[in-house]
Amino acid sequence: MKQQAFKQLFDQYFERVRNYLFYRCGDPELATDITQETFMRIWEKKLDPDKGKEKALLFKIAGDLFISDYRKKQTALKFAEIKKQEETNPTVDHEIEYNELKAQYEKALSAMKEKQRVVFLMSRYDGLKYKEIAEHLDISVKAVEKRMREALEYLKAQLKNE
Repeated sequence: MKQQAFKQLFDQYFERVRNYLFYRCGDPELATDITQETFMRIWEKKLDPDKGKEKALLFKIAGDLFISDYRKKQTALKFAEIKKQEETNPTVDHEIEYNELKAQYEKALSAMKEKQRVVFLMSRYDGLKYKEIAEHLDISVKAVEKRMREALEYLKAQLKNE
């Protein structure tokens, strides 16, 4: 196809092809990109459509490119969804590790001094603030802070060693 004939074809059909694609996808940028790709295919392959069949060829190429783009995006979405599920679904190894860590935690918690355990459980499980714990146990806030620090240090040491 000669350059002048291609320019004439481009000027005559660019907007029509672009509008066709825009109505199919609703994305003006995507429609423009695929339309440009359509004309690039005509130019690169040196296609010289028969007189009166240019429009059909352009719309066929544009439609095929649109479907191809759509399929690529669907494949990418499926892959991303599978990847996301793999990250959120625990594997057997993760479950085993979790159960082992949970057992170590429960063992360490039961072996902890009672004063530390009470403060730790009131804070972590009951969601009480240090001031509320101090009021419940009739001790100072500083004593609660000290017991909590000791409880956390103990748990950290026990879970590290196991």
